[in-house]
Amino acid sequence: MRPKLLLKGVIRLAQRGRKPKPTALKELEGNPGKRQLNINEPKPKTKAPSCPKWLDGEAKKEWRRLSKQMEALGILTEVDMAAFAAYCQAYARWKDAEEFISKHGTIVKTPSGYWQQVPQVSIAQQYMKQMGKFCEQFGLTPASRSRIVADTKQNEFIDEMDKLLGGDFNE
Repeated sequence: MRPKLLLKGVIRLAQRGRKPKPTALKELEGNPGKRQLNINEPKPKTKAPSCPKWLDGEAKKEWRRLSKQMEALGILTEVDMAAFAAYCQAYARWKDAEEFISKHGTIVKTPSGYWQQVPQVSIAQQYMKQMGKFCEQFGLTPASRSRIVADTKQNEFIDEMDKLLGGDFNE
C-alpha cells in the first residue's frame, strides 16, 4: 500500500468510512460518543438563507414551513441554501407524484390489455428516498431528532459582570 502524499495547505475532500456528522448536530445531541469535537469545522452564520425564486410553488411553501424552525435550532445556515432547496424541490415533486397516485391509482391497463404500474409510483419512491437523505442530514427525522438534546437556555444572554458579582442571572 502506497502512502498518501498530502501537501501543506491542501484540503482533503474525500475520506473513507461513514460521513461525519456536523458538529452542530453532535452538540445538540450532547456529543454521545464523547469524542473530541472538530474545532476547525467551518461555522457559518446561523441564519436561514433566502428562498430561491426558481423553486416550485409547493417547494416554496415547504421552505417557509421549515426554514425558521431550523434556523432557531441552529441547523440551517446561509451556506445550506442549495441542499435545503434540493430537499424542498424533492418534497414538491414527491407530493405531486403522490397526488397523481391518489387521483388515478397505481396501475393502468395498457392498450394491449396488460396491467402496468404508473411511472409516478417509482417517481414518488425516488423523491421520497432523496428527501430521506436530506432529512437525515438536517436532523428532520424522528430518529435523528430523538438523539438531539436541545439547550433551552441557549439563547439567553448572561451578563459577564453578573457572573463575576454572583448576581441572579437565571431569572
